[in-house]
Amino acid sequence: MRHDTFPAPSTVSEQAQEWLAFDKSELTYPALDDTGGWLALAEEADRSAARRFPVADLPVTVEDLDVDGVAVYAARPEGVEEAADEPVYLWMHPGGLVVGGGDACRMTTARTASNAGLLVWGVDYRLPPLHPYPAGLDDALAVYRRLLRDRDPARVFVGGDSAGGNIAAALLLRAKDAGLPMPAALVLNTPQVDLTESGDTFRTLAGVDNVLRSLRTPNALYAAGADLRQPYLSPVLGDLTGFPPTFLRSGTRDLFLSNTVRMHRRLRDAGVAADLHVFEAMPHAGFGGDSPEDREAVAEQRRFLAGHGVPLREKEDA
Repeated sequence: MRHDTFPAPSTVSEQAQEWLAFDKSELTYPALDDTGGWLALAEEADRSAARRFPVADLPVTVEDLDVDGVAVYAARPEGVEEAADEPVYLWMHPGGLVVGGGDACRMTTARTASNAGLLVWGVDYRLPPLHPYPAGLDDALAVYRRLLRDRDPARVFVGGDSAGGNIAAALLLRAKDAGLPMPAALVLNTPQVDLTESGDTFRTLAGVDNVLRSLRTPNALYAAGADLRQPYLSPVLGDLTGFPPTFLRSGTRDLFLSNTVRMHRRLRDAGVAADLHVFEAMPHAGFGGDSPEDREAVAEQRRFLAGHGVPLREKEDA
C-alpha cells in the first residue's frame, strides 16, 4: 500500500498538504554484516541532512565540546545570555539509531536550540555498526552525570526526537537505576520507544506515513543481539515510576503514533504528569519544519518547558 492512496486532507495547511504529496521514506538497508555499507549509508544521510539546513542560516551559535570523552554540540540561540545557573536542554538527535551524527547532529542541535529558545547540549552519541548498544546510551549517561555535577537537576531538561526519544527515555531509566536524580522534565517527540514494533500503527499506518517505514533492520543492528524487549532498548516496557513531567508529540499519520500514545499511557499509569499532543495528518517528525502545524508544535513544547522553569521567549524565525 502506498501513501498516495491517502490524499492530503483539506483540514491541514497548504504547506502540510504539499509535504504529504511526496514519498520520502524509501530506503534500502545493507545486510547486517555489511559494515562498509552501513557506514556509507550513514555518511550520505548525514551529509544530506547537513546540506539541507546549514547551521550558518540559524540565529544560533554552536560550540563543540568534549564532555568526559563524549562529543557534544552546545547550541545557544541569539539573545540567550550565558549564566551560571541557566537551564540546559540535554537533547538526543534522530536518525533511526544508525545515522544523524557528526555535522548532521550539529545542525539538528542548532535547529532544536532555535526552536526551544534555550541552551541545548546535543549529544553526538556513538552509533552502530562500529558502536552498537549500549555505547550510545553510555554516552548519554556520561553527559547527564556531568551536567548534574554542574547544575541543580531542576535546571536540567532531557529530550529527544524519534531515535533520540529512545535514548532520552532509556537514559532516565538508567539514571533512575543508578540512583541519580531526575531532570526537571522530559520531551519525547514521536519517540522510537519500542524496538519490537509491536504497536497497532506499525500495521495500520504502514505505507500511510510518507516519511518513515519499519526500522526492524536498523533496530537489529543497534541491538547487536540483545533482547529488544529489554527496557533500555524499548523504554515503553520499563518501569516509568518516578519519571519527571513529560511532553509527547505525534500525528495521526505517524508510524510511531502507537509508540507515543502507549508511552503516554504508561507514564500516566505510573503517576507521571504527561501531556500528549497529536496533530492532524502529521507524519513522522512533522511537515518539514516550516508549516503552521510545525510552528504550533514548537509553541506547545515551549509552553510546556516554560511551565517547568524555562523562560518563555518568542521564537525568532531563521
